[in-house]
Amino acid sequence: MGSSPPGVSDNVTVSDVRHVLVLPDRDAAEEVAEALADRFGLGEEPQLVREALAGEDDAEDAQWLVVLRDEEELLDPAELDEFAGEWDGWREEP
Repeated sequence: MGSSPPGVSDNVTVSDVRHVLVLPDRDAAEEVAEALADRFGLGEEPQLVREALAGEDDAEDAQWLVVLRDEEELLDPAELDEFAGEWDGWREEP
């Protein structure tokens, strides 16, 4: 299957979530996932997903997604985008 470390998904289809934060690397994604609970008081831990990008060396070309469930729509998309920007990331529409 994928080449991601244990506990990290490779290119999953995200259809049942409200927010996807895109980060440039794994360290940033892990920091964001931890900081989200402090800043937004999440009841559920976000999911980290490694997304491979098309390129000459696919092993090197990847971005990291932090996937948040928000079925009650309590999180402000603009605030999440600004938050992800602190790690050179952004919020993407799922």
